[in-house]
Amino acid sequence: MADKRDYYEVLGVGKNATDSEIKSAYRKLAKKYHPDLNPGDKEAEEKFKEVNEANDVLSDPEKRKRYDQFGFAGVDPNYAAGQGAGAGGFGGGFGGVDLGDIFGDIFGGSFGGGFGGFGGSRANPNAPRKGHDIQASVILTFEEAAHGCSKTVTINRQETCRDCGGSGAEHGTSPETCPHCGGRGYVVTQQRTPFGVMQSQQPCSYCGGRGTIIKNPCHTCRGTGKTGSRKTLEVRIPAGIDDDQNIALRGQGDAGTNGGPAGDVIVHVTVKPDPVFERDGFDVWVHEPVTFSQAVLGAEITVPTVDGKVAYRIPEGTQSGTKFRLRGKGIQYLNGRGRGDQYVVVDVEIPKKLTKAQRDALKNFEDSLRDENYEKRKGFFKNLKDRFM
Repeated sequence: MADKRDYYEVLGVGKNATDSEIKSAYRKLAKKYHPDLNPGDKEAEEKFKEVNEANDVLSDPEKRKRYDQFGFAGVDPNYAAGQGAGAGGFGGGFGGVDLGDIFGDIFGGSFGGGFGGFGGSRANPNAPRKGHDIQASVILTFEEAAHGCSKTVTINRQETCRDCGGSGAEHGTSPETCPHCGGRGYVVTQQRTPFGVMQSQQPCSYCGGRGTIIKNPCHTCRGTGKTGSRKTLEVRIPAGIDDDQNIALRGQGDAGTNGGPAGDVIVHVTVKPDPVFERDGFDVWVHEPVTFSQAVLGAEITVPTVDGKVAYRIPEGTQSGTKFRLRGKGIQYLNGRGRGDQYVVVDVEIPKKLTKAQRDALKNFEDSLRDENYEKRKGFFKNLKDRFM
């Protein structure tokens, strides 16, 4: 654990970075080190794991607050246990409970007060709370996004300790109500000031703000009620998913506290650019190169679509830039019926590196043409003549 790098350093952002800056930095690094783009590269794989771990913490406001205040111990209950003293300088004497994790989890690192009262009621520290969400990412090809597929993501998550059932107490024992705070998790202090008596709430130092004390901590989780695990989950990608969209795996995130539900795994989708297809919503665009002769004489061309190749006949005299629509050949609507369309833009390619015989034949062909064969040219020079004559 001594080799863990600061999460801000991992993402290459400052401690005052905004949510959007963190999100942008994560996506850039996730793409750079993603295993699909670096097959067999162990170093890139480790970097990818490190980037995901850093983003999991810094993208979650509560986790980030705990990390800023208590470091790694504020977001990993097993970290402080392996370090001896607890986070933020708290030592033992609290039944093995990680005070850094508890303080941040219960109070969010902010212990305010008010004048003439308690500064607002505190939530019950023993009430059920949902677990934190976990961020993950997948990279898809254009075809995978269009047709749907299955992918796997590997995450690190906190699970309810099986030995103590999440109570943090050794099997056969239970947490006891703190006698100092009566289970509230905080105590009221008073201080005289020039403005009167100020009353404020402070976390109970005896129970660490939990409202309960554990005299016999669980030997497995050391009183935290949670253990770390590494899980590989299958993600079903629906047909029609687009770049920069998310898929939620409900209940697959960190375990809740005090019997609360588990968080979710939020999978961010990145779709790699395709050399042939360009997506616009649920429509697809393709630029089809045709020869000069095909455009002049008309021809049956082969057009690639999401579902395979189809034949399409272009008429005689097709101009470069002409657009055709193939109805219902686009992307399937996400979680719905129907599909978009495919648009085919004709790009007439002018031949190069002609032989002398080809040049002569083309010159003879050109000499045989009249202005009537060129509608745009005819109209252009007519307008030019009217303007300057």
